[in-house]
Amino acid sequence: MIKNITKNKIIIKDHKIADTIFSRGLGLMFSRKSDFNYGLIFDLERETRIGASIHMYFVFFPINIVFLDAQKRIVDIKLGLKPFKTITPKSKCRYVIELPMKCNQKLYSVGNRFNW
Repeated sequence: MIKNITKNKIIIKDHKIADTIFSRGLGLMFSRKSDFNYGLIFDLERETRIGASIHMYFVFFPINIVFLDAQKRIVDIKLGLKPFKTITPKSKCRYVIELPMKCNQKLYSVGNRFNW
């Protein structure tokens, strides 16, 4: 479960962690929109800006991206990132969370803290 502890709200009930080079590189590529009903957490192992860039190559549906620092505080958000686009966060981050579009975007904002 991914929870916004600032607002005491559950963002999504299921999550997976991409913590290997292979799982981070694969991400959601070639996944089906109907199968994406969880939050995908990328643990980058250190805070970085360029290393937190996300590409949507071979992801055929839009998603929301949440960038968090080492304290799991949101530093940037990108809503509705479309297929075959790229995004780099505005600030350094340690974690990147990919969320389905169906997750209520009103449940989180920059400065909120997450936990999983």
